[in-house]
Amino acid sequence: MQFVDRARITIKAGDGGNGCAAFHREKYVNRGGPSGGDGGRGGNVVFMAGPGLTTLIDFKFKRHFNAGRGEDGKAELSAGRDGEDIIIKVPVGTIVRDLETGDIVADMDQSGKRRVLLRGGRGGKGNARFATPARQAPRFAQGGQKTFARDVELELKTIADVGLVGLPNVGKSTLLSVLTAARPKIANYHFTTLTPNLGVAQWKDRHFVLADIPGLIEGAVAGAGLGHDFLRHIERTRMLLHVVDVSGQEGRDPGEDYATINRELSGYSQKLAALPQIVAANKADLPGAKDGMASLKKAAGGAQVLSVSAIEHKGLDTLLNATLQMLSTLPPALTFEEKEFAIKPMYETGFEVTKEQEGIYSVCGGDVRRILDSTDPNDETSMRRFQQLLKGTGIVRALTDAGAKDGDTVIMGDWEFDFIV
Repeated sequence: MQFVDRARITIKAGDGGNGCAAFHREKYVNRGGPSGGDGGRGGNVVFMAGPGLTTLIDFKFKRHFNAGRGEDGKAELSAGRDGEDIIIKVPVGTIVRDLETGDIVADMDQSGKRRVLLRGGRGGKGNARFATPARQAPRFAQGGQKTFARDVELELKTIADVGLVGLPNVGKSTLLSVLTAARPKIANYHFTTLTPNLGVAQWKDRHFVLADIPGLIEGAVAGAGLGHDFLRHIERTRMLLHVVDVSGQEGRDPGEDYATINRELSGYSQKLAALPQIVAANKADLPGAKDGMASLKKAAGGAQVLSVSAIEHKGLDTLLNATLQMLSTLPPALTFEEKEFAIKPMYETGFEVTKEQEGIYSVCGGDVRRILDSTDPNDETSMRRFQQLLKGTGIVRALTDAGAKDGDTVIMGDWEFDFIV
């Protein structure tokens, strides 16, 4: 399966159902009271960290996710059903970022975690809700609340205690395979590892998770090689196991290799550079390892350098002991602060009057949408309220100032009517 660790999708909670305008009908009851039920609430958008998921590949083929709309209210005070929630399953370690603000709105850092990101719109009230002693037979109902679509970015950051880093072909995958039950692809050429491989190491009744990160090369932070795409997977690790080919079999200097990787980590993130490290001097069984070890220890300064041979299973006990000892002193894996989506007003304020041609004027804006959504053109009471709103918001005055006269045509959304002062 292709490994994908970043995707952009659009999510939308369900709109609320409309309230119902109805009246009780029963034999021998001439004037039944208002009996319109409320609309159902729209469905929520829920993210869930699903076990067993390792890639965001599914989001490359489906990009729009909409929760169900609430059902409209019915007669006899029957409320509409709530819309169905949509549950979006993502791999553990996925963060969800609001593209508009850049805020992280969800950090799915634990298997089975659920987070409601968008809540469905409320259902509109039925006409029974608007009955008062002075207005006993309201013929209008409230529309359901509309919701906004949001664009988000999904970014997978692998969850692991220890990150294996190093240049290509230094033996990281081999080391992972002998320390854990993982079976990564292993071959003697660069960039064998194209995806982060995870494995669980068990030692003396304790265990920890290792992640083999694809090999970095010099210039990775600037986009060279594969490292730029995968450095994000080290961000959650608590420590690094820095694997260096101490034999120098490919003509490289182990000390310079160590410095190269640390420069790339620093260039990507100071947090990565500050992670504690244990240096695994791998391929210590090969010729040239003695001279390479001297160069490596000089470059590593105070970092702990341990001689190992993954292929011959030498030095692994010491490496596991040192890793567990360091982990016991470190805080838990990095988590990200979750923020809520910025609440958008249902309607923007204001309006604009435009003279389209002689005798025809159009009015648009948030105030117009708000007035139209709350007006029933088939109800006399609602239309009287519509006229009052046009005056109260200043639309009538603005039309007059723009030159509109009695009998001129006014266009508001899908409505078209004669202007009467």
